[in-house]
Amino acid sequence: MNKRFTTVAAFFVAALLLAGCPSKPVKEPEPEPEPEPVAPPVSEVRTAAVPERGLPPEFNDPSNPLYQRVIYFDYDSSDILPQFIEVLRAHSLYLSTHPRANLVLEGHSDERGTREYNLALAEQRTHTVRRFMLAEGVAGKQLETLSYGEEKPAHPGHDEESWALNRRVELVY
Repeated sequence: MNKRFTTVAAFFVAALLLAGCPSKPVKEPEPEPEPEPVAPPVSEVRTAAVPERGLPPEFNDPSNPLYQRVIYFDYDSSDILPQFIEVLRAHSLYLSTHPRANLVLEGHSDERGTREYNLALAEQRTHTVRRFMLAEGVAGKQLETLSYGEEKPAHPGHDEESWALNRRVELVY
């Protein structure tokens, strides 16, 4: 009986050892994070949606910040990017020193998201720009906001480059 007990005990010890031995874990490849979309650099962006007639000469001088009349945004954001702060300050200074001038802030978004969401995001972008300009001394009566959402794309493509160009607020005098 002692031999039988030893055999059974050895069997259980072997079973426990085998059950306790970890196998190599299968390492699943980590998914690559999607690149964070960013607004195009100022040097590569469109400066105005439509050439505007009757504007002072400084608006037609590419070396003047007033020449740039499109502010771009990151994906799903209404935060003003640092590269557009000086442009908005220049427009704010112009408006505060020209009280008869008026500006329409036209908000846009890319095609991703629902129609309602895109309209709200575009409106949020215009209000962010408006608040910035008010803080810089522009009179509220000089500013009007419109939200187009995804309805008027600057670029008709369906890729990141097109979407980056469509996430914008246009400054229309």
